[in-house]
Amino acid sequence: MSYLGEDIKKLGFGLMRLPQKDNAIDIEQTKKMVDMFMDAGFTYFDTAWAYAGSEDAARQALVERYPRERFQLATKNAAWIECKTKEEAYAQFDVSLKQTGAGYFDFYLLHNLGEGRSHYFDDFDMWNWVQEKKKEGLIKHVGFSVHSTPEELEEILTAHPEMEFVQLQINYADWDNPAIEARRCYEIARKHGKPVIIMEPVKGGMLANPPESVAKILKDAEPEFSVASWAVRFAADLKGVITVLSGMSNIEQMQDNLSYMKDFTGLTDSQKKTLDEARKELERIPLIPCTVCNYCAKVCPMDIGISGSFTAMNYYTLYNDKERAAGQERWLVTDHGLKHATECIKCGKCEEACPQHINIRENLEKVSEALLK
Repeated sequence: MSYLGEDIKKLGFGLMRLPQKDNAIDIEQTKKMVDMFMDAGFTYFDTAWAYAGSEDAARQALVERYPRERFQLATKNAAWIECKTKEEAYAQFDVSLKQTGAGYFDFYLLHNLGEGRSHYFDDFDMWNWVQEKKKEGLIKHVGFSVHSTPEELEEILTAHPEMEFVQLQINYADWDNPAIEARRCYEIARKHGKPVIIMEPVKGGMLANPPESVAKILKDAEPEFSVASWAVRFAADLKGVITVLSGMSNIEQMQDNLSYMKDFTGLTDSQKKTLDEARKELERIPLIPCTVCNYCAKVCPMDIGISGSFTAMNYYTLYNDKERAAGQERWLVTDHGLKHATECIKCGKCEEACPQHINIRENLEKVSEALLK
C-alpha cells in the first residue's frame, strides 16, 4: 500500500546546521551542497522559522536557483517561542513565506509538540488555522514534530487524525532509550497510519563521532563506510519513512551521505546485528544526550552556555582529558559571549524546553564540579 512521500528519496537535507563563515551561514558553500544534493536526485529540504538564518539561506541557495516544482520544502511553526497571542503565532508563517520566497510549502509542521509546549497550539487554535492555509494552497501537507512520550503522541494523533505525517527523533541510540522511546513512538505513528519523517538520525552529530569502542564495532564490520553512515542507514531502513533528515554542515558530510544513500536499498540481517552490538556498547557509556538544538538557550534568563558545557563534559567523559575539555568549555561558552555553568540560577526553564528530557540543572552542576573548579 502506497503512502504520502513514498516516492521521495530517503535522504533529506536538514538546514539547521549549515556551514558557517564569519559568524554567519556560508551561502556559497551551501549553494554547492544544494547542487550536489539535487544532482544526486534528492529533493527534500527542511528548515524552520526558529533556525536563525536558515530560511533565508534556503531562498538564496535553493528557491532562487531551481524551478519550484523540482524540490520539496518543509518549514515549521514554533508557537511556544515568544508568542503571547495567536496573531504572533500565525505571523511566523508569513515570515517563513517571505524569508524563503517559496510561494508555498510542501510540508508544514507544528513544531516540537510535547509536554509544556503543546498547549500553545491548542490555545491559538492552530490545528484549524493550518488547515485553512492548506485550503488556500499555501501548504500541501500538514503534520507535526514531537519530542515527548509515546502516550502523549497517542493522544495527539487520536485528537487530530487530520494530520498527514509525523516527524520523530529516531536513531539507533534512542531506539530503546527509556528517556526517548523512539521505537514506541514510531510504532504508534505507524499504528495510526502516519508516515514518518526522521529527525536527529545522527543525534546532533554524536553518532558520527561515538566512543572509540562503538566506532570500532562499526568500522570492523565495514571499513569502507563512515561511522555516521550506520546511523542514517538505520533510520532509512524503517518502513513508512518519507525521508531521513541529515543536518549536514560541510561539503565532506554531503559527499559522504550521498555516497551510501544514492543507491540505498535497505540493511542486511548482518548489518542489523552489528548495529545491535554498537547500541549495547553505547549504552554502557554515560554521556549527556544533548543534540545542540539550543532550545534551552532561547529560554535561559542567564545566557548560560548549556550545550557548549555539555559538549565539553562529554569530551571529558570519553577521553578523560580535563585540560582539553576545559579548553573546549572556554571556547564554546566564554568565547561565544555566554556564561559558565556556575552562574545557573536553577530556574528550570531550560528543562521545560529540552526535547531530550535532560536533567540540565543537575548536569550543569557536574560540569561546574568537573571542569570549573
